[in-house]
Amino acid sequence: MPLRNQSRLSLAFLVLALAVFAYGCSGKRPPALATSAPGEEGSPTAGRTAPAPVEPIEEGPDVRPIEGEGASGSDIPGGALAGEGGPLADIRFELDSAALTDEARTILEKHALWLQGQRELRVIVEGHCDERGTVEYNLALGEQRARAVRDYLASLGVAAARLKVVSYGKERPLDPGSDEAAMARNRRAHFNVR
Repeated sequence: MPLRNQSRLSLAFLVLALAVFAYGCSGKRPPALATSAPGEEGSPTAGRTAPAPVEPIEEGPDVRPIEGEGASGSDIPGGALAGEGGPLADIRFELDSAALTDEARTILEKHALWLQGQRELRVIVEGHCDERGTVEYNLALGEQRARAVRDYLASLGVAAARLKVVSYGKERPLDPGSDEAAMARNRRAHFNVR
């Protein structure tokens, strides 16, 4: 009887392995590794509501409409934090590392000051990697990078409840190139400000 159960277990494992292999060969991207459960604040499905209607604003000498919505970083002197498509600059990492450099700490200190003045905003810290390494390795490394950034911001006084982390590993490169400069740009933590 134990031999028969072992054969069934081996067959079930083989079927599962073939299913995983077939899915991997289908060309679909693996899901992002998120630390928020579905339905929690910060998850892609949480709090989806229709946008509020925009009321017209009377223009005056000191009132002008804001172009677009969301934080733009234009209120920061000299645009010091302007990043790739958002108000907070990306944090760069060395190869195979989640350690914050001195430059990264300096940038994060400025980010913390700005975030403390924008208490209504929530931030998703995205961990990204270059193309080297396996999908699993890069998802884990991306999460370590995002957590390092989140933890440092929290140590500077930004409420941890406002900071969620997600890892995209190597699946969402900023630069599609394969040279060293492109890979260095892809090793980053990116801020999705909401």
